[in-house]
Amino acid sequence: MATDIKKVLYELLTVDEKARVCKDIPEEAFRHQPRNFLTHVVSLAGTKLGDGLADPKLVLAWLLGALGAPAATIGLLVPLRESLALLPQLLIAPRIRAVARRKWVWVFGSAVQGLAVLAMGAVALTLDGAAAGCSIVGLLVIFALARSCCSVSYKVVLGKTVDKGQRGTATGTAGSIAASLVLLFGALLSFGILPLTTAAIAIVLLIAGAIWIAAGTLFSTLKEEAGASDVGQGLAAVLSQFSYLRDDPDLRRFLLTRGLLIATALAPPFMLALAGEGGERQIDALGPFVIASALAGMTGSYVWGRLADRSSRQVLMLAALIGALATGGVAIAAWLGLVTSSWSLIMPAALFVLMLAHQGVRLGRSTHLVDMANEDSRAAYTALSNTIIGVVLLAGGVFGLVAEVIGYAGVLGLFALMCLAAMAAAASLSEVQEG
Repeated sequence: MATDIKKVLYELLTVDEKARVCKDIPEEAFRHQPRNFLTHVVSLAGTKLGDGLADPKLVLAWLLGALGAPAATIGLLVPLRESLALLPQLLIAPRIRAVARRKWVWVFGSAVQGLAVLAMGAVALTLDGAAAGCSIVGLLVIFALARSCCSVSYKVVLGKTVDKGQRGTATGTAGSIAASLVLLFGALLSFGILPLTTAAIAIVLLIAGAIWIAAGTLFSTLKEEAGASDVGQGLAAVLSQFSYLRDDPDLRRFLLTRGLLIATALAPPFMLALAGEGGERQIDALGPFVIASALAGMTGSYVWGRLADRSSRQVLMLAALIGALATGGVAIAAWLGLVTSSWSLIMPAALFVLMLAHQGVRLGRSTHLVDMANEDSRAAYTALSNTIIGVVLLAGGVFGLVAEVIGYAGVLGLFALMCLAAMAAAASLSEVQEG
């Protein structure tokens, strides 16, 4: 009975006759695809929900402020979370490629992330001031390093256990499920049902940590065929991965596109800051932004995932265009002096459009990378691209200094230009789904 239910759910989500034909995974793996597909969806939805409940840009930043932590620790949250999840991947990819069943790397990483978030909740209940700030930042470092292991291993496992044409659907469905639950979290905060206190947020973090561990436990049941790659473990193995960058022009074009599209990830804080200039500085005003972000994830993830399975190239082009319209529209409105009493309504709407674009970027780039690479190169492609983008994200910190000179609207205008350039770069990518 359980097997029949899984098969029905799988067919309802994929709604594609081609899903019954094996494309680029072994026949034995294809036989387990309905079960594996749903395992991916539920496990990934759990970790994405955890991400929303422990979001460094909103939840952790608010928590450190409420605990009286130094401003310097708050400023470290997003750069450390993003860069340390990406930068180490080039070093760890060779070791992960040597593991026969890479699901265990993801299980381990998910468990460590869960424990780190549980510890953050405990810190929030017991410490304050600089001690709380330094402790949570330290735990975030551990969290981000564990995340890097998950990031490298996940795309490899996805490529081994879910066939081409269904991968974007799996990740997109997980994103929509998680976003709907984060939306509920935002609504509870906005309407005062969940009190905005350090104790309440600490409990939310404890729940998020438990969800991460549960997701890892479920993922351990995935049916993954053994298949390690015979690779070295030293510096030569690390440096050899750069040969892919030299030999594959499509990978270079992909990295250019992805590098320009960091604009959709960097823009939200500047939108929030611009909204603050319009008179929405109160912490309670964050509720509508949380809801807008969650709504974008809920409505966009599944659709973007389905579209990415048809053409991840076109998804990246469309997402770049939408990102340019969102950032450019807000910049123009600010330049024209349209900051009025309705700004508090306009800005969450603009953030919704921007986060919709960001969902497309995330799903488009992930699906494109998995489908572009083969089983032997997938981990190296993932690690190489993530390490390079990690460096780009660190360099992206300069936009904060640029904002001091040209203002928040000026930076958003630059992000709009980056998105337009990304759309042109994405147009040059190959249609990897046609292979």
